[in-house]
Amino acid sequence: MTALPRPAPELRQLALQALLLPDLEQKVLLAQSLHAQAATLLIAFDADFQAPAGLPGCPVRPELRSHLDVAKRSPFTAEGLAALLHALTHIEFNAINLALDAAWRFGGMPRAYYLDWLKVAAEEARHFSLLRAELQAMGYDYGDFAAHTGLWDMTQKTDSDVLARMALVPRTLEARGLDATPPMQAKLRKVGTPGALRTVGILDIILRDEIGHVAIGNRWYRYLCAERGLEPVATYAVLAGQYGAPRLKGPFNLQARQLAGFDVAELALLGASA
Repeated sequence: MTALPRPAPELRQLALQALLLPDLEQKVLLAQSLHAQAATLLIAFDADFQAPAGLPGCPVRPELRSHLDVAKRSPFTAEGLAALLHALTHIEFNAINLALDAAWRFGGMPRAYYLDWLKVAAEEARHFSLLRAELQAMGYDYGDFAAHTGLWDMTQKTDSDVLARMALVPRTLEARGLDATPPMQAKLRKVGTPGALRTVGILDIILRDEIGHVAIGNRWYRYLCAERGLEPVATYAVLAGQYGAPRLKGPFNLQARQLAGFDVAELALLGASA
C-alpha cells in the first residue's frame, strides 16, 4: 500500500507550538529552526485559531511580579550586576514570546509578515542565549531573580487587533529599548569589570538587531494604517490612549529611531517632548 503523503508543516501552528513550550532550550531551538525552514512552510493565512490556555509557555522560575515590586540594585556590586543582566535576559525571553505570538495569532496578513516575525523570534532567541551564557559565567542563571510581567501584559491587551499590536509592542515597548541601551552601556563601562564590558558588546548586537525589529513593526503598522485608511500619527495617539500605553519619556535615541523607520513628524513630536 502506498503511504499517504504527510501534510506539510504549517507556520502559524508551529509558532504557537514554540510559544507554548515552557522549556528554555527547546523554545530557543524551535524558534531558530522555524526561521531556518520558514521558506518551506505553508501558511494558513485565513485560519481563525483559538488561543489555548497556558500562553506563553514559561519555566517555573523566575517568580513574576509587578514591575513596581521588582527590587532595583546597583550594578556596581556583583549581585547588582547579575540582577541587571537577569533583567535584560528576561526582556529577551519575553521578546521571543512576543514575536512568536505575532506570528501565530493574526490571520489575513501577507506572507512576508509571518516570515518577518519568525526572523525576529530567532534573533531574540540568540539574544536570550548570549545574555544567559554571560549570566551563567557570573555564577547565576535565568530564574535566580524575580522578574516583571510588563511586556506580556501589553501583548494580552492587544491580542484582538494586529494594528494595536504593531503600534504598541514593537513601536512602543521595544522602541524604548533603543533609547535605554546607550545609557545602560555607558553605566556598564563605568562598572568596568570583564563581565560588564562583555555585556556592552552583547548590547551592541542587540541594539543593531532591535533597530530592525522596530522597523518591522513600523512597516506593518503603516501597511495596516494604509489598508484601513488611517493616518498613522493620529491613529497612534488614539491607540496609545485606548490601550493605556506608557507615556514616552526621553532622552530618545533619535538616530536609532530614524533608522528603525520613524518618520520626520514622529521624531519631531518626540523631540518636543524630550
